[in-house]
Amino acid sequence: MTKTVLVTGASAGIGKATAIHLAQNGYKVFGAARRMEKLTALKAYGITPITLDVTDDTSITTCIHKILEESGRIDVLVNCAGLGSYGALEDVPMSEAKNQLEINLFGAARLIQLVLPGMRKHQFGKIVNISSIGGKVGLPMGSWYHASKFAIEGLSDSLRNEVRQFGIDVIVIEPGGTKSEMMDIGGKDLMRVSGNTAYSGLAKALDKMYAAIEQSASEPLVIAKLIQKGIEAKNPKTRYIGGKMAKPMLFMRRMLSDKLFDRMLMRQLKQ
Repeated sequence: MTKTVLVTGASAGIGKATAIHLAQNGYKVFGAARRMEKLTALKAYGITPITLDVTDDTSITTCIHKILEESGRIDVLVNCAGLGSYGALEDVPMSEAKNQLEINLFGAARLIQLVLPGMRKHQFGKIVNISSIGGKVGLPMGSWYHASKFAIEGLSDSLRNEVRQFGIDVIVIEPGGTKSEMMDIGGKDLMRVSGNTAYSGLAKALDKMYAAIEQSASEPLVIAKLIQKGIEAKNPKTRYIGGKMAKPMLFMRRMLSDKLFDRMLMRQLKQ
């Protein structure tokens, strides 16, 4: 039976690459995003575009109901919709902080709530949450982004043991540096928020580092293939890691103390 997949954030980056890759590999894919004009090109791959604003509960519920009306079920949910908003904690307006959590955490959680009844009914489901190495490693100037990704890691760990009894797997994907709109937008956002404050020196150093990472970042298809591997595994891993510097960064985070890791990280920023 052809599996039905909902991929959020399908207008660009990992979401777009995942929607296309899964459609090319036999899945019935619904690609969802706010920017419907950017989803038009997905039709050529047999993907059904659907509008979705993960900060709007009406939009979320409408999206899920439309897919269920058309397909009768959602077998796989891939939560790719995300925002990388940066700046020193002191500088970031709370409205922007809350928006970050609405997109990266609460929107994903609401979608999960709505797909679970059907997955339980069919005793099958795959929930894929896109975290980041930033869900294990906190860089300066990214407090709210990292807070959202640390949170999705914890949510996934708890959820995994709630839904396992119903034949539902919860999979976390932890990408490293991956080419996306988010990297460029994040750097500009960082300078907008903290480029002219007491934290300007650190902001400039981080902006330079992000630009360097962007030049050698992995293609989104690398992560799309990881997602396919996870959802097709009979007994999937709880986490899949891929992309630029992901494995060495997480290895060092595990091996070093907090203070040693901090020193290594800040030394890199001074180069």
